[in-house]
Amino acid sequence: MIEVELIDHMGTDASVVNAARVSFGKRIKEMSEGDTKLIKYLAQHNHWSPFAHASLQFRIKAPVFVARQLVKHQVGLVWNEISRRYVDTDVEFYEVDKWRGKPIDKKQGSDGTLEDKHGICQWSKTKTENAALESYKGLLGLGVAPEQARMVLPQSMMTEWYWSGTLYAFARVCNLRCASDAQYETRIVANLINEECGKLFPISWTELRNT
Repeated sequence: MIEVELIDHMGTDASVVNAARVSFGKRIKEMSEGDTKLIKYLAQHNHWSPFAHASLQFRIKAPVFVARQLVKHQVGLVWNEISRRYVDTDVEFYEVDKWRGKPIDKKQGSDGTLEDKHGICQWSKTKTENAALESYKGLLGLGVAPEQARMVLPQSMMTEWYWSGTLYAFARVCNLRCASDAQYETRIVANLINEECGKLFPISWTELRNT
């Protein structure tokens, strides 16, 4: 199961306002209507630096193929992931609820569900994963180093990582990965991040997500 856990955060909407107004020597403790308008202006005109003074840290658990999409987002973000060089137990695979069809007119994405083929797809996935896991354990049993034995494990294997970054950086992630044409499994992660950011920075997040 895909999981997103908020570990820590720094700042509030007022932090964004204070970062923007520090050049005038001004500082607020509570938000006003004028401060809300300022945040809106900053977001609309791509004055991104004040939003980079607020940050969040998440622990995320998702399949490898999702992690490899999300790790492409680099600017303003830091990523530390569990390593199969050091961990050789507790291999877990992502469970698929529905198998989606290949789109006819696009090179990527999906289209509809293959309900009539669900059983055979599940069987094929499980068979492959079991064989890979057996091979992995067999290699370890032969004394092969975990860093090399891991090469036989499939992309459906679950992984986990700490992902920290600025509010602005996570807005860029969500603006791309919450979109309807993003991969469904990746959208799950992005939507959960989106929910947490919206709770902590309601004004800033609304404006950043509307740009």
